[in-house]
Amino acid sequence: MKLQQLRYIVEVVNNDLNVSLTSEKLYTSQPGISKQIKLLEDELGIQIFTRVGKHLSEVTPVGEKVISLARDILNKSNDIKIIAKEFSQPNQGSLTITTTYTQARYSLPIVIQQFMKQYPNIILHMEQGSSPQCILQAQTGQADFAIVTDLSQLNDEMIALPCYHWNQAVIVKKDHPLAKSSLISIAELSQYPLVSYDFTNDGSDLNQAFIRAGQSPNIVFSTTDAELIKTYVKLGVGVGIVAKMAVNDAIADDDFVVLNAGHIFPYSTTYITFARSLFLRSYMYDFISQFSPHLNRQTIDKIMLCENNTEVLAMFNGVKLPVR
Repeated sequence: MKLQQLRYIVEVVNNDLNVSLTSEKLYTSQPGISKQIKLLEDELGIQIFTRVGKHLSEVTPVGEKVISLARDILNKSNDIKIIAKEFSQPNQGSLTITTTYTQARYSLPIVIQQFMKQYPNIILHMEQGSSPQCILQAQTGQADFAIVTDLSQLNDEMIALPCYHWNQAVIVKKDHPLAKSSLISIAELSQYPLVSYDFTNDGSDLNQAFIRAGQSPNIVFSTTDAELIKTYVKLGVGVGIVAKMAVNDAIADDDFVVLNAGHIFPYSTTYITFARSLFLRSYMYDFISQFSPHLNRQTIDKIMLCENNTEVLAMFNGVKLPVR
């Protein structure tokens, strides 16, 4: 059994059993990967994958267990290299962050700027996706940190560090009937076409707020891009519901006004999540602390001793997180 063979079976799963795509990403030949997988199966006396013709079709039950252990072994072997680098090259390495558009656009720029200034030799990668996509990337080792709000796809292989709370705001054109409202309601919002984030998730905070009020939102346009929401509000398409961090209500806008929605929508929480198996280097601790100052190294180490995220969140009961 070789580490290379374990790497092949893990990467094949990461690439939806597409051996051709895996070979491209690993800069090797497709027949070479197929041969090594078959040699591993022969050595173990089991089938890790079922096949239809020459193509892999699914992972067998025993294969699931083998691949899970293979991930652990590869992570541990990588940890050995990382630990060595932590001592021999403490300020060199890489950091891959995956996050949603809102976090990338409004929360991260200053933190990224400060981090790169402090660690000029760290190679920083950033990727954007939905919360489930981001969590999956961190879980499979394609990213170090996933910065997200939606934890519905999180499992106890991952750790979630609560960073800050944020809420929604309602934006309307200055000539809109709601523009002069001092305290808007869900019932009022239901009377107008809405431009906002995706409401299709029944568990979303926005959707649940309408359900509790017995109202049905009239969503005419949805997007993950807050700037697009603002653009279509300015065009008169509808009333916008957007993350409050995406609008600066201290600065008057020529085209729309910002209305507080904290009384009708519950606050959301942004988390930094990462695989429990991740070896945190010193610069990773520093990045977390720069993004969320209450998460110092001592606190993070204490959190990592928790057995599950229920225990993690319990640690923060009564803790007043910052609001953005």
